[in-house]
Amino acid sequence: MKTHTTAAYLINPEHPVTVQVIGCGGNGSQVLTQLARINEALKKLGHLGIHVTCFDNDIITEANMGRQLFSPSELGMNKAVALITRLNRFFGTSWKAMPILFNSKVEILERRANITISCVDSIATRIEIEKCLMEKLKKNHGDPYYGTYYWMDLGNTQNSGQFILGSIGGIEQPERIISKASTKKVKATLGVDIESLFVSTLPNVFEKFPAMKKQKEKESGPSCSLAEALDKQDLFINSTLSQLAMGLLWKLFREGKINYHGAFVNLETLKIAPIYI
Repeated sequence: MKTHTTAAYLINPEHPVTVQVIGCGGNGSQVLTQLARINEALKKLGHLGIHVTCFDNDIITEANMGRQLFSPSELGMNKAVALITRLNRFFGTSWKAMPILFNSKVEILERRANITISCVDSIATRIEIEKCLMEKLKKNHGDPYYGTYYWMDLGNTQNSGQFILGSIGGIEQPERIISKASTKKVKATLGVDIESLFVSTLPNVFEKFPAMKKQKEKESGPSCSLAEALDKQDLFINSTLSQLAMGLLWKLFREGKINYHGAFVNLETLKIAPIYI
């Protein structure tokens, strides 16, 4: 089975690993809560933890109650501000809310993060995110502090969804640092080259599914009630999907390696199909 080892800087960073979450709706509101748990666990293990910046220009409405993690007292507030304020108070963090739309016009310093997590329902927005990440890759200049390492994308329909973890450029793998003698020993023992066991580049959502960029999007407009919203997305698809996605991210930090970089989830059939490397 092929393996991808975590970017070394994320395991032993000089600062809290920077994470940007784009979109605070059904998936995003769940993801942020799980990230707070990951941060607490990492710090207890002696890691510096993570620092999250969240982007969303949307306002909380009645239709968001129940399916998304918002309360009636937060009606009318910006989603990013409401979630980050609540998490900062609960966990004592100093995470940042950006109540704006994420795009290439946003100041570059506000778009810089080691890990990007997109929880959006628009292909056009995903294309814009990919554009920004490729732009940042060119401007890293080899400084790990500003390194752009991974992009995780979550998306779903009414009862199913998927998450894909892609790398931004190649991530250095063990075969580049293992001695030639050790490489020969592995080949003699396993019958394979060590280079074939470690994968440096993980395809992102567009590289995995290139036809997605050509799909035509239907403009459904905002839901006017929770009942209408549940006709579009099941009550538990977002929480299920986000738990599994953040479980993969936790594995990336905790174990330092992964054998799959995403999964398909179907609540109708109760099936989960991992996307192996």
